[in-house]
Amino acid sequence: MSVSQPTVSRIVFRVSVLLASKIHDYIKMPSTQEAKLENQRLFERLGFGNGAIGIPGVDGAIDCTHVRLVHTRFQNINEVFRNRKGYFSLNVQTVVGPRMEFLDIVPEWPGSAHDSRIFQNSRIYMRYSERQLTGLLVGDAGYPCLPFLMTPLNNPVTDEQIAYNNIQSRTRIIVERTYGVWKRRFPCLSRGLTNKLICSTTIVVACAVLHNLSLIFNDDLPEEDIPDNLDDDLNGEIPVPQVNQQPADGFAFREALIYRMFNA
Repeated sequence: MSVSQPTVSRIVFRVSVLLASKIHDYIKMPSTQEAKLENQRLFERLGFGNGAIGIPGVDGAIDCTHVRLVHTRFQNINEVFRNRKGYFSLNVQTVVGPRMEFLDIVPEWPGSAHDSRIFQNSRIYMRYSERQLTGLLVGDAGYPCLPFLMTPLNNPVTDEQIAYNNIQSRTRIIVERTYGVWKRRFPCLSRGLTNKLICSTTIVVACAVLHNLSLIFNDDLPEEDIPDNLDDDLNGEIPVPQVNQQPADGFAFREALIYRMFNA
């Protein structure tokens, strides 16, 4: 098309900035009580199994996914962006709703950052800690168990604990499914971004905004049967860092929740 590469890069950046500027319009936690209760009802249905039970009060599923950064030798990317698999990436944290929509996104952390560290330095953590948000999040074992973040038990013993882990997994898997659809819809997220760092984080947010818009306009993309493995589950073997909350508070809340779920 006789357009120079620098011109294309400038256009990509400008369009991405315009799309990403809509983040607060299209990526947000439910703002009304009715919308919040509907989200929690749909999350509870996600956990339904043979016993027709789910985790009550869930606002969202939280996880991180790695977006590869390529051509980094030309961009002077700091080694802190090299993740445990040896390649450069952004570790992008999201909170996902029951319809596979993004409710919150943190796109700028380097690939070496642990999921838990990103979470405890995020605005969504502060909002739950200060009780601005009063529901629950569900996350994998890479996160600490907190009164507002339910994680699986490491060594379930009782039938109720085993059942809780199964329900928690069925509820949390929505975030993995979302990543699979998101990266298929926008192949640059799985293939890797060749742009400068500031443009790469902007593109990630722009793709999240477009993903939510696609759900609003019913532009469905069928899911694949193969689980999404593009983020490589990099953090599963790292000990969970300490957080400001007392871990015992989260463990006690989780045990009380399990008791209520199976003895109501």
